[in-house]
Amino acid sequence: MAGITLAQAQAKLALWMAADDKVANGQTYSIGGRSLSRADARLIQENIKFWNDWVVRLSDGGNGGVLVKAITPVP
Repeated sequence: MAGITLAQAQAKLALWMAADDKVANGQTYSIGGRSLSRADARLIQENIKFWNDWVVRLSDGGNGGVLVKAITPVP
C-alpha cells in the first residue's frame, strides 16, 4: 500500500490492539441459549503484526527496515 503515513499506521495498530484486548476479555458468550462470537483472534493478531511492521518501516527513516552497520569497500 503506497501512501501510508506513520500516523495512519500507528492509529490502525492501536485499533487492532484495542480489538485484541476486547477479545481477550471474552471471545464468545451465551445468553438465553443464543451465543455471540467476537472477531477471530487469529485475524486480529495477523493485523497487529501487519500494522506493527508498517510502523517499524515508517519509523526508521523509510529505509525499508534495513539497518546498515558497516560498509566494507571491495578492492
